[in-house]
Amino acid sequence: QVQLVESGGGLVQPGGSLRLSCAASGSIFGPYNMYWYRQAPGKQREFVARIGGSGDTKFADSVKGRFTISRDNAKNTVHLQMDSLKPEDTAVYYCHHGAYNIWGRGTQVTVSS
Repeated sequence: QVQLVESGGGLVQPGGSLRLSCAASGSIFGPYNMYWYRQAPGKQREFVARIGGSGDTKFADSVKGRFTISRDNAKNTVHLQMDSLKPEDTAVYYCHHGAYNIWGRGTQVTVSS
């Protein structure tokens, strides 16, 4: 069974950076879109970023200019580089495979002084 596993979350001060990774257990990345979503306490899960098979990217307005997304198909990994973090970025971050509709279990990101 194919799985997605996120890592890299943690506690960081405002203005700091974190790099999240998403690893797939099988060779499923291919040409498909890969996504990052997040869910803050008491809120709905929301879109954060997407990367297409050719490397094209899209970001939520709230993270544009601060977050970047990248992929390594050979290693079946997707990364989310998060810079200039704000307290409102605090959430559980999830990796999502668009075509197979697979979700990871999430990694907690907490931005606090």
